[in-house]
Amino acid sequence: MHKQTSFINGWIQDNNDLANKCKRFKGGVVQVQNHLKECSFEFHKLLRIIQGIPPLVEHADLELSVVYNACLCSVAHHQFPEAELVLRRAADRVLQMTGADPEISDTVFWKTVFELARSTAITSRVLYVAGVQWAVWLASSQLKTIEEFQDELFTLSEILAAEDGNEHRKNDCAKSSTTPLMVMDPRRLFELLAICTLIAQGAEMLNEGQSSEALAVLQRASSLPAPRKLVAHTHMLSGACFTLMNCPQMALHCYKEALETDPQCVCALYQSILVYRTLGNLQAELQALRLLHSMMLSTAEASPADAPLLSPSSLLPSRSLKSLLSVPSALSLLHCLAQKCVLQGRVLEGVEHFLDLLASLHSGEQYAMQAEVSPLPRLPEFYLEAGAALLMAQRPADCMALCDEVIGSTLELLPKKLVLEEEEGKGDTEAGAEATQEDERMRMLLWTGAAYLLQGHCHTHLKDWKQAVTHYTRCINLLVRVLFKQRGCPPQIPDADVDAKCGTHLSVLKRLKGLSLAGRGISFLQTEQLREALRDLQLSLHALPGCVGAGLWRGEVLWRLGRKQEAAACWEETWSFATRSPSEKSFLCTLLEPQSGPVLDSEELRHRVKELIPP
Repeated sequence: MHKQTSFINGWIQDNNDLANKCKRFKGGVVQVQNHLKECSFEFHKLLRIIQGIPPLVEHADLELSVVYNACLCSVAHHQFPEAELVLRRAADRVLQMTGADPEISDTVFWKTVFELARSTAITSRVLYVAGVQWAVWLASSQLKTIEEFQDELFTLSEILAAEDGNEHRKNDCAKSSTTPLMVMDPRRLFELLAICTLIAQGAEMLNEGQSSEALAVLQRASSLPAPRKLVAHTHMLSGACFTLMNCPQMALHCYKEALETDPQCVCALYQSILVYRTLGNLQAELQALRLLHSMMLSTAEASPADAPLLSPSSLLPSRSLKSLLSVPSALSLLHCLAQKCVLQGRVLEGVEHFLDLLASLHSGEQYAMQAEVSPLPRLPEFYLEAGAALLMAQRPADCMALCDEVIGSTLELLPKKLVLEEEEGKGDTEAGAEATQEDERMRMLLWTGAAYLLQGHCHTHLKDWKQAVTHYTRCINLLVRVLFKQRGCPPQIPDADVDAKCGTHLSVLKRLKGLSLAGRGISFLQTEQLREALRDLQLSLHALPGCVGAGLWRGEVLWRLGRKQEAAACWEETWSFATRSPSEKSFLCTLLEPQSGPVLDSEELRHRVKELIPP
């Protein structure tokens, strides 16, 4: 007997040494994972030795403590099958201790184990093992299994929370060398499991469109004791429910609660931005964008804190939840902020953001590699947008320098001719690779064309009409290389009728063509080449109906040619155009009508039209 007691005390000491080793380790993510694997191996090795003796009630404390420690380490480094096998064997041995039959179905088996955990006739550590099984189900996204046992699991959580003298026992455990230590406080584990379960269930309901049901679950979760970060997640997800229910003000209130609970809850701030955007509250959107960008930078620069053994993120692996909690990188936010400022007329602020963006891209900062909610544009698109912003800020030389960078990197790679076929749903790998190659060629052609267009605008700003015509012509000559082939028809130059079926690329191409023809027509007009100007302006309106600049200047050409009634009709029609920004996501700022160069006075034009009307 004395010899057996000596073995037990030795195993307790081995467990306690491993538990202390596991809790004391610090390091980066990779080092921590390697350390957990090592600890898990040692705990499982110790467990195999302990389970080499028959299952006895007097040894249950030690055995189930080692099971708890070994399985938590396994769960922490995502070894779920390994943990489940150990838990099943441990639960079998517990049932043998009580004389119950372990050869029963899984549902009855775990109900029996959970029933034992509710009574402390054997040991409270049965309850802790039940908690680890809960953790395995949650971390491996077995939400249906959890739902099956949810009442029992939450009852166990309440029992543990209500235990008297828990703190006293925990202090005794820390002092006594004959009491097995655990790698994580069970009360802390059950608190995490309860709120993470409700968050995961709420996220799944939200993903399935069950907003009101999800809201009820999340509001229950928000009242549970838990880390502030998780409580903030419940408020944030409640806001997402209200957003889907078309209650933006309630959503904003929830997002505010999330930020008050956890000032680092960046996903709540990002969701607020989306609501402000929907409401058209530009001032609030820009302010929130600036704050979020600043928070993302500070997060990237901060040194990583020591992570707990079982983090909330490891218990919440579902894709639907990660999607709801996703936030763009600092670079994406800066890009969005720069675009918003330029498109809303805050050009100088937008230019500063674009220059900061380019500096960050060239510095190769680490946060540029973060996963994106929406992918960042390609580098030439950044150059083109920044160039457009610089031109709006009346810095044409800087704009031309950026455009030269784009042209220099793409010009030699452009195809002599590019035929885009109407999509037919090709599915084989070879067809997909060919389509990707064509897509890349098209992108390069559009980038180069946009660079020539911007350079044409720069020369127009400088009143160098000859150079302006040259660069607009280079843009046009590139764009006419693209042909569109419909099924059963020969390739043709895409026109205004080829729209929805063409996709974004041809939509951008038509806009570039319309703007370059308008720019060249205006330049011809400045040198009194009226026939050429009229031709280009008419072609511009054909390629891009609704181009305000082309419409007004076409009227001016007609007026100078003595066709005053036609000019008046042209102006009247142009004033009826709805002035709007292009809807394409690709280099938005580049596709705007130029903000500099020769300008027509609308009041003077209206006065001319009025004079034509007989008294």
